[in-house]
Amino acid sequence: MQIHSSITDLRAALSQRGRIVFIPTMGNLHAGHISLMEQARAHGDTVVASIFVNRLQFGPNEDFDKYPRTFQADCDKLAAAGVDVLFAPTEADLYPEPQEYLIEPPGIQNILDGEFRPGHFRGVATVVTKLFNCVQPQVALFGKKDYQQLMMIRNMTRQLALPIAIVGGETVRAEDGLALSSRNGYLSEAERAEAPRLYRTLNEIAAELRAGNADFAGLEQAATAKLAAAGWQTDYIAIRRRHDLAPAADLDQPLVILAASRLGKTRLIDNLEV
Repeated sequence: MQIHSSITDLRAALSQRGRIVFIPTMGNLHAGHISLMEQARAHGDTVVASIFVNRLQFGPNEDFDKYPRTFQADCDKLAAAGVDVLFAPTEADLYPEPQEYLIEPPGIQNILDGEFRPGHFRGVATVVTKLFNCVQPQVALFGKKDYQQLMMIRNMTRQLALPIAIVGGETVRAEDGLALSSRNGYLSEAERAEAPRLYRTLNEIAAELRAGNADFAGLEQAATAKLAAAGWQTDYIAIRRRHDLAPAADLDQPLVILAASRLGKTRLIDNLEV
């Protein structure tokens, strides 16, 4: 596996590598990331991953400084998964001057996760666009666990006419249902045992929806109360239309249930399509 930090060196290395498939990450890789790497080979000739902890998408009181950085272990996992090229820029490589030109997403950046993380999706859209320009892939893979992010990137890629196919990878879960996430490492032993409750809660809502219960607000409020009783602090549990994340009006459309809730100091997100 080749490793490059320079944009110039990366472009030179990829200039004759055929159809390029790209998976951007912030490192601290888990089985969910590796699943995307393994899927990538079916979409092209050269698999490129990136590792970059993007300061622009973290708020002033978020975990940029303590976000886990496990570069050597990540390299070993990527090589074992068959990744051909790793782009691992430093901040000086990717932001050699202050990043004053930013990608401003529309209203989707201010709902759900965006309501609780102002500026987050602006930072994501900007770094993803810049990484796309560096790697110049024909296909890019993103996990469905970050459902709102995936939708935003798909819409951005389409509206900016970027020649990149966006592929969503299914959420990878532990045996007890917890969605794999780099932030799971923040959980204490007791919190890790409690954490699968979030996914169970989504499944309980989904069962009610499939049974014909269209009291969306009531389902959201009941689920929030149940989590609170178990010690969770919930930002949102929301039943939304799948195609645009607008509030659901009826059951005659594809839906998705999205949630973000804190267990101790750790903020977990999850979703379930219905």
